[in-house]
Amino acid sequence: MDNIELLTAARWVREATSIIITAGAGMGVDSGLPDFRGPDGFWRVYPALKHDRIGFYDIATPEAFRSRPEQAWGFYGQRLKLYRRAVPHAGFGILRDLATSMRDGYRVFTSNVDGHFQRAGFEAGCVHECHGSIHMLQCLDGCNGKVWPAEAFWPVVSNERCLLRNAPPRCPACGALARPHILMFDDDTWVYGPTIEDRDRLDAWCKVREGILVIEIGAGEAIPTVRRFGERVAHRMIRINPQDEPASDAR
Repeated sequence: MDNIELLTAARWVREATSIIITAGAGMGVDSGLPDFRGPDGFWRVYPALKHDRIGFYDIATPEAFRSRPEQAWGFYGQRLKLYRRAVPHAGFGILRDLATSMRDGYRVFTSNVDGHFQRAGFEAGCVHECHGSIHMLQCLDGCNGKVWPAEAFWPVVSNERCLLRNAPPRCPACGALARPHILMFDDDTWVYGPTIEDRDRLDAWCKVREGILVIEIGAGEAIPTVRRFGERVAHRMIRINPQDEPASDAR
């Protein structure tokens, strides 16, 4: 990025009256969170799964909870512990201060499931987590379409084998195994209702605002949900991603 682009971006921020922050996995890296970029990146974080040649696309599925629940909850239990322990980096505070200064308000659209925007002081009602949250649970079978907080579950995980060592959470309605309320690969039982309701509220917010500035951070093309949403609603866009292409049009 050259100085002209930086000056243009600064001017757009000064002129903005409403803002949407869109964020992918790259937003969490400076908080010490992995982004699982490629199989090698995933296996560096989970060497026990590398030993078994199990990749992200294998373990992040409802079928993994059905066929090897101790290992699936070992993987997600480690993530839950990491996300609870990690501290949102200073960039969250910078964005929070910018967002709350907007005359016509702000929203956040993120594919991250770590809950760090809320922990950094963003209003929960202003954050749309399009892939769900690791801090919420649902029935593996999706029996009643409800989700509930995971705060009572404290996983004990063998890091050497990536296996859950204590009892996994259960659905309070039917007693079946519970799973994180995260949209997984090949996911036919994800409880999408709460997320759809959030998305509808966000779309309604966007429709009554003009000149929305989108600041996109750490969102790539591999899973383009975040990028596509921002491109659809932005009047102007600032794309921050050192490993991917810049915004490509006059916006």
